[in-house]
Amino acid sequence: MRKTDRNAPVGVFDSGVGGLTVAREIMRNLPSEKIVYFGDTARLPYGSKSKETITRYSRQIIRFLMAQQVKAIVIACNTASAFALDEVRHEFDIPILGVIQAGVEVAAAETRNKRIGVIGTEGTVGSGIHASYIKKIDPSITVIGKACPLFVPLAEEGWVHDPVTTEVARRYLEPLKEQEIDTLILGCTHYPLLRSTIREVMGDEVRLVNPAYETAVQLGRLLEENDYTCEGTGPEEFPYRFYVSDLADKFNSFANSILPYDVEMTRKIDIEKYRNDRPGTLPEGPGQAE
Repeated sequence: MRKTDRNAPVGVFDSGVGGLTVAREIMRNLPSEKIVYFGDTARLPYGSKSKETITRYSRQIIRFLMAQQVKAIVIACNTASAFALDEVRHEFDIPILGVIQAGVEVAAAETRNKRIGVIGTEGTVGSGIHASYIKKIDPSITVIGKACPLFVPLAEEGWVHDPVTTEVARRYLEPLKEQEIDTLILGCTHYPLLRSTIREVMGDEVRLVNPAYETAVQLGRLLEENDYTCEGTGPEEFPYRFYVSDLADKFNSFANSILPYDVEMTRKIDIEKYRNDRPGTLPEGPGQAE
């Protein structure tokens, strides 16, 4: 077991900007914790890629984050959580959380008519992982999945309050309304950015579950259980660091539009340097940026 500094940062990664909703909830709910965030903007979207590809990407990113000396990692991507979480947990000597389980547990507890909807990317919905988790909790619950692939580009374009987004949401979500669900899991970390539009379409009677918030709560419990909670000794000049594999300026602008924190700079790195062809080795240090 590697030695862990409880004042080290938490690593968070996603295919792009969606995981910033998870980072935002960590900032709000665990304000003493530092964060290193990586967005794989050169290789998004993840939702249409194979399990093998997503697992390979996840390994590379985890290796990068471990080179930043993080104490725990949150896979802030539903697709990567569905496809890669189990494998990377066994391969790396560091606590790793996904974003699926926390939301599933809340949804199973909240549903009244035992009819839960899940919206996400094609990869996440096609994996059936939400239904698998929910059935373990309560086999009597019916789970209805719906892929909403256009939600990601709409969110990243900033069209969160736009008639086009509302019309797309109606087309995607009407079948779920017809199924009479009473609980809806936002099964992609981009989707909380469209929460008001989804709420408008689904109505107030449907409980929306935001896994980003639930994951931040789960992370707090994990850090406490492992005695990894930051001691908060002294001021931290740069508590949050951001890296991407491409389009750093565009990412930086988007991050500043949704985070409760002024992101001064996002660094671009060559994530391929962290390929796993040499097990047990890591490129050095936090300065591997272009």
